[in-house]
Amino acid sequence: MSKKILAANFKTNHTRASTHEYVEALDSALQKMGYGSEVYIFPPATALDRFATQSDIRIGAQNAYPTVKGSFTGETGLEQLGEFGIETLLIGHSERRHILGETQEFIAQKYAWFKEQNFTIVYCIGEPLEVREAGDEAVRRYIVEQLEGIDTVYDRLILAYEPVWAIGTGKTATPDLIEATHTMIKNLSERPLLYGGSVKPANIAEILAVPGCDGALIGTASWEVESMLDMLSKVKGEK
Repeated sequence: MSKKILAANFKTNHTRASTHEYVEALDSALQKMGYGSEVYIFPPATALDRFATQSDIRIGAQNAYPTVKGSFTGETGLEQLGEFGIETLLIGHSERRHILGETQEFIAQKYAWFKEQNFTIVYCIGEPLEVREAGDEAVRRYIVEQLEGIDTVYDRLILAYEPVWAIGTGKTATPDLIEATHTMIKNLSERPLLYGGSVKPANIAEILAVPGCDGALIGTASWEVESMLDMLSKVKGEK
């Protein structure tokens, strides 16, 4: 297994103190493990900070507004991210699309703006259950719509395929379904492609062995550092 990218999305979990403890424990373990692949951590905005790490841990923001600063109540701009040296951003997550109402037009605007700032962007795409049940062509059309306005050859883009019906549900797409969908997405963009959706220690090796899967974007199973290290050790052991 070639080197894989693992990314942990904390969502609305962890505090500044617990994030520091997590990153310190992760950094120490990665050094001992000799883990050489990219590891991304996306804490909540209140836990963003500068972390003194020796391993290749990259801290990103779960969300930001396309502005340096301004009158955007409740939002985080480039000035705030810059204080902590943040240059990595999660964009297009289904929870922001479906729960918080971000439109494709706004998501594309956000993407273009942070691309101009030379950010590494983890861009999320994925279909709800009713689209999946409508068949492969419906899924393809849905994914294509989620890529409207997105520069899919941007050299700091990482794509993440997260079927909405598998996020936090315990349901995971089968290896065959992941391979077929990743093959379709790879025909739209050659950038690294992660899988997300109920990834956990019990299935991560099988998922990352799927052709066309370059890593994983992990939610619930990444919130405890022991679980994250379990997954990292399984990935390293498969190399």
